[in-house]
Amino acid sequence: MNARPYHHGNLRTALIDQAEATVRERGVEQLSLRELARQVGVSHSAPRRHFADRQALLDALAEDGFERLGAQLRRAVDAAGGAFEARLRALAGAYVRFATRDAAMLELMFAGKSREPSGALHEVSERAFSVMLEVIAQGQEQGALEQGDPERVGLVLFATMQGIAALITGGMVDAAGLDGLVADAITNFLRGSRVAVA
Repeated sequence: MNARPYHHGNLRTALIDQAEATVRERGVEQLSLRELARQVGVSHSAPRRHFADRQALLDALAEDGFERLGAQLRRAVDAAGGAFEARLRALAGAYVRFATRDAAMLELMFAGKSREPSGALHEVSERAFSVMLEVIAQGQEQGALEQGDPERVGLVLFATMQGIAALITGGMVDAAGLDGLVADAITNFLRGSRVAVA
């Protein structure tokens, strides 16, 4: 008699958890519904009760990743208090830590978002990045950042944070220097974004 480590009521969660482990350890290319079914101890057809195909599982995994990212950004910003600069620094640090710890997941998340310009995945990613837009808008209201479209101003910050994460995950910069690099980047971002005084 086969042991089934997961109750069927938890199968969806079990499959997502195992899929995430596979993506982290071996990459998206190695992910298959049949192999996941074997790993969680269910029949090869059982995953289809929750995911029509491999892409549906990947999309669910990406949604879960954006939910976690948004929650981590929100916790970091809320814990930083009300001051704009403290919130900005906390946001940037939280993002780069997520991006370096979950690089394969982040790649999957962004691939899904670019493939699906609308729908559930798009909505959950927008919620995650709304934390960044909220902090940017606060800086604009206080005159610490240039006026204009918060998304455009935020894109510079995002590109900087993503670049730092890529340098670290690519082995070009030691991960031990993450906090110092993020701090320097935020200082330069603020200096470059300040409203010019006539």
